[in-house]
Amino acid sequence: MSRRDDFGKVLRHQQPEKLIIDFGGNPLSSMEGKSQERLLEHLGFAPQKKAERQLFGKVNRIDDRILEHFDVDTRSIGSILKPKESQFEVISDNEYIDEWGIRRVFAGMYWDIVDYPLKGADINTLKSYHFPHPETIDHKEIEQYVAEAKRLYEETDYIICAEHPIYGVFELGCWLCSFDDFLLKMAIDEEFVHLLFEMILDYQKRVIDIYYGALGKYIHYTSSGDDYATQTSLFFSPEMFRKFISPYFKERISHTRKYTNAAYLHHSCGNVYPLIDDLIECGVNILNPIQPVSTEMLPQQLKKAFGGKIVFHGGVDTQKILPFGTRDEIEDYVKKTIDVLNKDGGYIFAAAHNIQEDVPPENLVYMLEAARKYGSRQLNQN
Repeated sequence: MSRRDDFGKVLRHQQPEKLIIDFGGNPLSSMEGKSQERLLEHLGFAPQKKAERQLFGKVNRIDDRILEHFDVDTRSIGSILKPKESQFEVISDNEYIDEWGIRRVFAGMYWDIVDYPLKGADINTLKSYHFPHPETIDHKEIEQYVAEAKRLYEETDYIICAEHPIYGVFELGCWLCSFDDFLLKMAIDEEFVHLLFEMILDYQKRVIDIYYGALGKYIHYTSSGDDYATQTSLFFSPEMFRKFISPYFKERISHTRKYTNAAYLHHSCGNVYPLIDDLIECGVNILNPIQPVSTEMLPQQLKKAFGGKIVFHGGVDTQKILPFGTRDEIEDYVKKTIDVLNKDGGYIFAAAHNIQEDVPPENLVYMLEAARKYGSRQLNQN
């Protein structure tokens, strides 16, 4: 049975012959900083050519040698798209203004926001704010993504993800206005929030037309990201999600499905348990990252409550078990996670988020080898 056949079973909540393993198959299961360099060295591979520092919104691909070594099932193409006509401006090697007018400074591994251009803005300022122009997206970049997706689709049996080309409405609101200002606006300035989200949705749909219109027939799933929660609770009430976010998110997914039959993965860090039914209603098929940070987000609880409704993606703790666990602890953790989440399908194995530099490379080996070992249906039946 091919990887794609097993992926289809996963989506239908049927037991796959082999567990689907994702490592770098979307922008939320990759590696940060020097973690990839260290893993290559640990595996005895020659170092990569030094990768260029990526601006915010793009991630470095995981080396094919690593993916082939661990027999990883997924491959990723695409990225956040940056139109040529926008507010983008390079200030220095360590500072730039992105396409939305948000000033970012490199802080050693990540690009931190140091200026929020719509903080304190009123609705008149918003109406005149300069959004990026999707029609000025570089079509040569799109053509390169299409060529790679077509090659993977026709010449391999890998499961192909088209990374999301656009940000989510809530995170863009927070980045443009600052978290405190935007959360306050959600409480007292509904007109501003709805207008901003309408403007973002219009931008999203125009990008979707270009991106998925070209890639849609060559992919098996796609991603989106918008963080709705802290590790213990939501940023807002479920009622506020339904009022402000759900209508725009649902329309984004619906518009995407005009161009592709691909499954839809959504990423939100933290405890999103109270929103899972809402995410399903919006059209989400796969929930990432299954971050086991609270009782509600533990695999047993999630599988019991939503096991037949949504596919889970992730689940392996990146805060304690991967940085500090022993080989036996990691193998036991992986086995227990698979035993729960992979029962009757509906699970894609991955770490709970991108691998950080504090994870020893040998611990990644233990994780991925254990996943392949315990992900066999034949083994689990014996």
